[in-house]
Order: sequence, then C-alpha cells, then structure tokens
Amino acid sequence: MSPQFTGRLIRPSDAGFAEAAVSRIFNLRQPSRRPAAVLRAADVADVAAGVRLARREGLRVAVRSGGHSWGAWSLRDDTLLIDLAAFTSLSYDPGTGIVTAGPAVRGGLDLDPFLAVRGRFFAGGHCPTVGIGGFLLQGGMGWNCRGWGWAAESIAAIQVVTADGDVLWCDENANADLFWAARGAGPGFFGVVTAFRLRTRPRYRELTQTTYVYPAAAAEEVLGWLHQARHDVPPSVELVAVGCTPPQDQRGQPPEVTHSGSALVVDGVSFDGGPESLAALGTCPVADKALVAKVAQPVTIAELRCEQQRANPDGHRYTVDNAYLSGARDALIPALTPAFTALPTAKSFSLWFDLAHLPARPVSATGLPDMALSVQSDLYFATYVVAERPDHDAACRGWVDDTMRRLQPFSAGCYLGDSDLAVRPDRFMSDAAWRRFSQIRADRDPGRLFAGYDCADESALNGPAGHAGPDRLAPGT
Repeated sequence: MSPQFTGRLIRPSDAGFAEAAVSRIFNLRQPSRRPAAVLRAADVADVAAGVRLARREGLRVAVRSGGHSWGAWSLRDDTLLIDLAAFTSLSYDPGTGIVTAGPAVRGGLDLDPFLAVRGRFFAGGHCPTVGIGGFLLQGGMGWNCRGWGWAAESIAAIQVVTADGDVLWCDENANADLFWAARGAGPGFFGVVTAFRLRTRPRYRELTQTTYVYPAAAAEEVLGWLHQARHDVPPSVELVAVGCTPPQDQRGQPPEVTHSGSALVVDGVSFDGGPESLAALGTCPVADKALVAKVAQPVTIAELRCEQQRANPDGHRYTVDNAYLSGARDALIPALTPAFTALPTAKSFSLWFDLAHLPARPVSATGLPDMALSVQSDLYFATYVVAERPDHDAACRGWVDDTMRRLQPFSAGCYLGDSDLAVRPDRFMSDAAWRRFSQIRADRDPGRLFAGYDCADESALNGPAGHAGPDRLAPGT
C-alpha cells in the first residue's frame, strides 16, 4: 500500500503528470528522460516517506529544488522525482545572524528581500530566480565570490533525508561526513537536503559600478591587460568580463557611436569599496577605444539583478559549458578570445568570472572549511549559448564543443553549476576528495538509491585535468 502524503504523488496515468515531470525546469533544451513518478512533497515527512517508497518499488530517487540546472539533472528515467517546490520557508535568528531556508527559496527574489529588511546579506546566485538548493550543493559561485569565498563556506548546517529515510541535522560535528559531501557534490549528493542554516553578513552600505564596453576588435588586447590588472583590483570588487551582443542602449554613448555584433564588457561592482577600489579598471591601454565608459557610478542590487534576468531570459534553449583556466597569458588569451568575439547567436554570452583573491584549494591548507568542493583556479570561464528554436541546437552544441576543445590544454576542471556531465564529463573534485566522496557514498547509500551524476559511464567522471577534450565528448542531448 502506498503511504499517505500531505503533498501529492503523481503517476504517469494521473492528470498533470506530464507538467509535473518538467515543472520549473528553466532550460527549454531538455532531455527526453522522464521519471516513473513525481512526489510533490509538502514537508519533511513526505520526503522521508517518498525515499522509503522508492526503495520498495525499486526506483532511484531524483530531486528538484529550483529547476535551474542547465542539463535538467532532475529529469532521470526510472526514478521517483521528489519535487521540493513547497520548501520555501524562511526564518532568521538575530542573535546568531543565521537564516534557515528551504531549498526552493530563490536567492534573489525570496532570500535577499527577507534579509534586506533585517540589514543582512547572503551571496546567493546572480540570476535571481535560481533556487538555493542546487546552487549551494554545487558550491555556490555567488556575488563577489572572489572576495567572500564560496557560498557553501557559509553553510552552518543542513537537514538531510538519508537513503534509509532518516531525517538528520548535519554540521561540522554531527554527521560530519554528510556535511562534508553536501558542500560540492551537487547532483551526486546521496540525500535530500530539506533545509539550510546559513551564516549571513552585514548588508553592504553602498554599491559602486564601473563598466567599459569595448569593440570586439580590441578584445584580445583588453583580455591580455585584464589577466594582469585583475590582481590590482581589491577583493571588495566583483570583476567580470563578458563577451556579448549588447542591448541597444549600451552600444554607444554619445548617440553618434554605433556598434553591431559582439562586444567585450569589463565590469566591476564594488561592495563598500568606493570609487577608489575600481581605479585599476581605468588603466587599460586601449581605454580610449571603449564604446561606453561608465566610471564609479552608484548602482542598486535591483538594477544588477534586472540585468541578470535580461541576460538569462526565460523560455529559451541553453547550451552551456565551463572551465577553470590557467596557463601562460601569451598562449591562453589568443585561445580564449574567440569565445568572446565570435558568438553563435545574438543572445549568447561568454563570461570571465575573476577569482584572483579566492584562496587556492585544497582548502584544508587555508583554514577555510574542508568540503567536497576542491577544484578551482583563479580564472573561471563559462559560455552560455542561447537559442530560440530546436533546429539551432546542433549548431550551438557544435560551437560550444569546439570552444571547449580549444581551451582543453588550459583547463583545471569544471564547476558543476555550469556543467552538463551527460555531454562532457570533466574533473570537479580533487583526487583525494573524489576518493573520500566515493567512500562516504558507499557507506551512506550502498544500494545507490539516489540517481547520482547524469553520466552514462561513471568511469569517465572526474578524470585528470586537461583530458576532457574531443575523446570525452559524448553525443549531444
């Protein structure tokens, strides 16, 4: 007999199953996989009962928090999909500065307004619609990661439903193995996280932004300059370079300046650092070629999030990949530049997210939390190819694959948050962390109840850095 749920268990024969299977998935470029059933859990008891039901019925368990993974990792065959959309509770302890939040809470639309009235801030995902569940499990490359560190480093505790259906609170002292694995394992985590306790920080007093928009012809020289100049930008500044086709109102100031096609945007946002923290951005030797120069202007987080939503529109088809890059500037920059200047669609963009002030891993040597997240470099690259029609998918996939092949010699691995392991499995943990993760998984989920990483051949996962090239590219999905 099936258990009674406060929420709803939906089988393929039930009305609404087709919608429930893909509910809230952001990327319209979706695989054909479908679960055997969907549980819209209403509370932790539902999740625990769902895990036990899946075991009895011989199903694996897949989990959906915010639905924002590019590879639609929650869509898996022969699974019970536990949908956590109802897990949006928020509470705050003013004595400790800790906020307790459900995994479907959206960092920009839900969590930040809740904290703002309390004078607090948590560095959630840049796109305001991203749920915190998957974001934190993957490490959390949030606002000003280069200065504040990974969002996962600010997790104080998690509530987990285990493969046995037990409900546990986990932190550095209690169930420390699960706490370690959850911070960086992403979709491979072998439990359902139903709540997070997060350490917040005092809210910034001001935001200041400097933006230069350069023509594509200057991109290689600008990126070469940025590779060195970024070290002179203090950790109070989030620093990015974006290759994109700018919206019309950014293409030229004054109005007589015209520009078509791609451009390179160099942008710095200072959290309480003031105009002087952005001074290094004005030292580019071709600054006079900039189509736009907006220097040390006040900006609001609402304006920044509006721009994020504009750049990541709903209802589109995304092909995404990424790499942590390192190597000699004279070799790296020429290989990197085409990803910023030869984009395949008008809505596509490539990102240089600077991590120059983020301490190097392994974290155990820095005094920062030891966790499964264990691969990084100080230069993060991601490309987001955005299309509107299915018949564009093959060309978009080909462009991304070619880009990643070109950057393969410089890659130290990938960030799970911008990966699709079904297409290109890559390194995302150190060898030592991968061994530790595998052992904890074997202890906590010996029957492999949880669906794990979406990769047809698990032996291809987490291979040596720099070996995720043409021989490891699986067919597109």
